Amino acid sequence: MTRYSVFSLARNALAYHQAWPEAWRSPEPRPEYDVVIVGGGGHGLATAYYLAKEHGVTNVAVIEKGWIGGGNTGRNTTIIRSNYLWDESAAIYEKSLQLYEGLSRDLNFNIMLSQRGVLNLAHNEHDLKELSRRVHAIRLNGIDSEILDPAQVKAMVPIINISRELRYPILGASLQRRGGVARHDAVAWGYARAADARGVDIIQNCEVTGFSIANGTITGVETTRGAIKARKVGVVVAGHASVLAGMAGFRLPIESHPLQALVSEPIKPVLDCVVMSNAVHVYVSQSDKGELVIGAGIDAYTSYAQRGSFHTIEGQIGAITELFPIFSRLRQLRQWGGIVDTCPDASPILSRTPVENLFFNCGWGTGGFKATPGSGWCFAHTIATGEPHPINAPFALERFTTGTLIDEHGAAAVAH
Repeated sequence: MTRYSVFSLARNALAYHQAWPEAWRSPEPRPEYDVVIVGGGGHGLATAYYLAKEHGVTNVAVIEKGWIGGGNTGRNTTIIRSNYLWDESAAIYEKSLQLYEGLSRDLNFNIMLSQRGVLNLAHNEHDLKELSRRVHAIRLNGIDSEILDPAQVKAMVPIINISRELRYPILGASLQRRGGVARHDAVAWGYARAADARGVDIIQNCEVTGFSIANGTITGVETTRGAIKARKVGVVVAGHASVLAGMAGFRLPIESHPLQALVSEPIKPVLDCVVMSNAVHVYVSQSDKGELVIGAGIDAYTSYAQRGSFHTIEGQIGAITELFPIFSRLRQLRQWGGIVDTCPDASPILSRTPVENLFFNCGWGTGGFKATPGSGWCFAHTIATGEPHPINAPFALERFTTGTLIDEHGAAAVAH
C-alpha cells in the first residue's frame, strides 16, 4: 500500500467516510419514465442495466420498498451453476453462468466469483442413475458435467465421510467444475452502480401500493412517494410476486415459502468446493471469511415470514455432521431466512401478463441468485421489444394453460 493510500484511508476513517462519493445517486422520483422496474434486487437491477446497455432504454427507474439488495439478494447462499436437466432450463442458466464469468469486467466491479466446482451427491442406485441421466443431458447441451466415483469424491473433498455404514452412503456424485459462488451483495452493488452510470434512477424506500391501469393497459404505479407514470412496468419482487399480481387484477400459480440458512463460526479453510445432497436436503460451502454456509430445503408451509422452523435446522445439522464429522463441534454463528416463490413445475416465469405492457419475472424458487444476469438480460429484451427472447419464451405464463411445463423439481429440490 502506498503512503498516499494509507493517509487517504486514515483521513476518510477520521471523517467517518462522509466525503466518500456515493456508488449511485438517490434521486427523487420523476413524474414519468419509459420503464419502471419494481424491485431493487439483483434481477431488477440487472434488468435495468441491460435495458440501458443492450437496448438503449435509459429513462428507467428501479423502485425498491427497502434498500438495494435487502431482500432475497442479501438472503441467499451465493451458489452459481447451470447443470439443469431440460433444454429450456439449461439455456437460461448457462446464459447466466456465461455472463457471470465476465461480469466483474463488464461492471468494473469485483463480484468475487469463485468457480470452485459444485458436487451433487448420490446416495443410492436410483440417485446414481438419475445423476448419470442428468449428466448426459447436460453435456448434450454443451455444458460441462461429469460423474465421480466415491474415491474421486474423497480425493476432491478429503474431509467427507464415504463410509458404506452411513445412513446415506455416498455412491458417487456429479460435478460441474465451472460452478461455484459469488459475492451476493457485490452483484447487487455492481449492477446498481453500472445502471446508475447509464442514467437509470434508483429509488429506495419507495413501496408500490397499486397499479394505474386504463383500458387493460398499464399507465403507471402508485407508490408511497406518489404516483409515477410509465409506458411499461416490469415487476421483479421475488416472494411477493403474487401480492403485486393481485394488485394488478390477476392470479399467479405461485406459492411462497420460508427458506432458511445458517453459517458457522469461522474456521481455517477446509472445503474448497460446494457440496450438495438432494436426498438429505443439505448443502455446504465455505465463505472467504471461513464460515461454513449451510442450507436445506424450504419449509413446507406457505408464509411471508423471513424466518423458518427449528426442525429444518435440526435436520440439516444432523445430515451435515454425518457427511462431515469434523463439523460436529462447530458453533452456529447466525441464521436467516428469505421468501421463495415456487411454481408448480419449479421453473420461473418471465412473461407478459394479461395487462398490456406489464411484465412479471418471478417463480425462481431456490434458484434465483444463480440466474441473476441471465434473468435480467432476457427480461430486458422482453420489456424493450414486447416479445420474449427465445431463451425465456418457454417460461411464459401460458405454459400453465397449455400444459408445456418444465419440470425441474429434481434440480431444485434443495435450497441452492
